Amino acid sequence: MSRRKGFPAAAFVPPTPVRELTADSTHGSRLHIEVHGPEDAPAVVLAHGWTCSTAFWAPVVRALAAEHRVILYDQRGHGRTPATGPDGYSTDALADDLEAVLGAALAPGERAVLVGHSMGGMTLLAAAGRPVLQERAAAVLLCSTGSSRLLREALVLPLPWAGVRYRAHRALLGSRAPLGPVTPLARRVLRYVTMGPGADPGAVNTCARIVHACPRTVRARWAHVLAELDLDGRAARLAVPAAVIVGTADRLTPPVHARRLAAALPHCTGLTELPGIGHMTPVEAPETVIGTIRELVRERLTGAGPGAGTGDTTNASGSRSASASTNASASTNPSGPTSAPAPRSASGPGTSGPGNARGAMAEEETA
Repeated sequence: MSRRKGFPAAAFVPPTPVRELTADSTHGSRLHIEVHGPEDAPAVVLAHGWTCSTAFWAPVVRALAAEHRVILYDQRGHGRTPATGPDGYSTDALADDLEAVLGAALAPGERAVLVGHSMGGMTLLAAAGRPVLQERAAAVLLCSTGSSRLLREALVLPLPWAGVRYRAHRALLGSRAPLGPVTPLARRVLRYVTMGPGADPGAVNTCARIVHACPRTVRARWAHVLAELDLDGRAARLAVPAAVIVGTADRLTPPVHARRLAAALPHCTGLTELPGIGHMTPVEAPETVIGTIRELVRERLTGAGPGAGTGDTTNASGSRSASASTNASASTNPSGPTSAPAPRSASGPGTSGPGNARGAMAEEETA
């Protein structure tokens, strides 16, 4: 596969926030929050994935901050948010932290578009049954994520037996071994595990530096949480408009997860599958992620599209399911990502009707 068009090096440099906040959460966690963009602009909240940090979102923040108030935070133990004790790692802790961030960064009654990548997407799923999500989320975007069976369906080690694959992935991804310095070999390994074969070298180097900076104890503790992840029931309760994006070359959360999520979500607005893209979609294909966020803001938050600000889901049973992701992708990604249609079959990719497949969800691993 040929390499994608390179991004400017400046795109991967985290911008300086307008202000920084701290939010107190459970288990004594003190969350680092950054705010970018105008105070009176529509709000977008970004939740990063396993072993990442706010720096991961640099290309997205740089593109959105001129016209949006972009709020991002470090998950506990990542970036500038300190680690907690061993009891502070769970899916409930992820939801607690999101709730704390929304309370600290949004004005009373204010709503936002919430975006989660990998473990950040699982954070949104973990909070799905909480009133705060229904009250605060105008829409959500789930990038490269899943709700269960992560290690059984991961393809980092493409072993033929699910049980053996689970144990091998658990040993590999849950290891406390230090990752060491970012060497050429380390970059090649990281690209194989987390990115597509044509990933931009600047994107690979950026992701390697971010991942290697994650403390090994934190990496292992969250890996053990994700190994036993089961949020299928929570996904079925995510009662806000939700778009889904995945790369076809994702080895950590392969497209089977995105398709099952699209089938299980009550109000899926679209499933976008990006050919040749790996797990790090916001860094590998930021133009598509950015375009989808803008579309959700226009349609659901600012009053510029159907259902904006009302919670209306515009035919959740499927006829609109591909349109949001198709429009956003076509206008922002010249490489032409595919946007899966919404077949009526419960087992088919892209199914998004609330009555089609409440139980057709099973998933795998995160990053």
